Amino acid sequence: MNHRVQAAVDDLVDVLDLEEIEVNVFRGRSPQEDRQRVFGGQVAAQALVAAGRTVEQGGVHSLHAYFLRAGDPTTPILYQVDRIRDGRSFTTRRVVAVQHGRAIFHLSASFQTDEAGPTHQRPMPEVPDPESLPTFEERLGETLAELPAPVQRWLTRDRPIDTRSVEGTNPFKPVRRPPRQRVWIRVSGRLPDEPLLLHQCVLAYASDLTLLDTATLPHAIAWNDPAYMMASLDHAMWFHRPFRADEWLLYDQESPSAEGGRGLCLGHIYRRDGTLAVSVVQEGLVRPVSRRPDGV
Repeated sequence: MNHRVQAAVDDLVDVLDLEEIEVNVFRGRSPQEDRQRVFGGQVAAQALVAAGRTVEQGGVHSLHAYFLRAGDPTTPILYQVDRIRDGRSFTTRRVVAVQHGRAIFHLSASFQTDEAGPTHQRPMPEVPDPESLPTFEERLGETLAELPAPVQRWLTRDRPIDTRSVEGTNPFKPVRRPPRQRVWIRVSGRLPDEPLLLHQCVLAYASDLTLLDTATLPHAIAWNDPAYMMASLDHAMWFHRPFRADEWLLYDQESPSAEGGRGLCLGHIYRRDGTLAVSVVQEGLVRPVSRRPDGV
């Protein structure tokens, strides 16, 4: 295993290890990366960690979140947990993330003890194995050398999440195509076996990496297109079955609609054996900047 890549994974785990500063109040930090705003998946994952730290039984089965303001990566984030309900089967938590005295993110999460019931699932699509697909750097190919040096360093840094696109297109040179993409994802190194909530929090982080891009595919909008402002608006996840985030997972994504400067995206995450583990829904901003130059 590449020790530098494992170090990147360990750094992600460390970022998710929040500091408890008061009852129901936790503090999180952002990694030391050159970002203009906090990555949305990081806030969602940290908020889920905060919620889970206050739950004594059951595992998370769903979360619903709203991104309210851009986060400042240079300032710690406070997570305030409201213990909405503690029932025999279900536990509900509400988390508000605060920076500079203002809410930047809101999450509701529900936890459930193990129960039996009827079972069925949507089948997994047939796709090539992840090992046969190019890495992110290989997908970029000669385009990488054409980019500014700071962008090259950013794209080639050691990443905690490995992504392998089934379609294999270049995000900097898009072509118009149907709004669907399938991406294999996994943590680049190894995660601890316990707690299982860590794997769910890491997947919450990873689920925000590529989903909104699906809404741009029919319009051939490049990843760095300065004519568009893109940001996550809300995010929901349903955790159906157990999984490990450090094993390959297929992220099957589609966008049924884009309208009003917003794109709706759906995702289904499968274990490699075909088991449907998680479902995801997100609506995001895909706004031409000429219409609203003042921001969100």
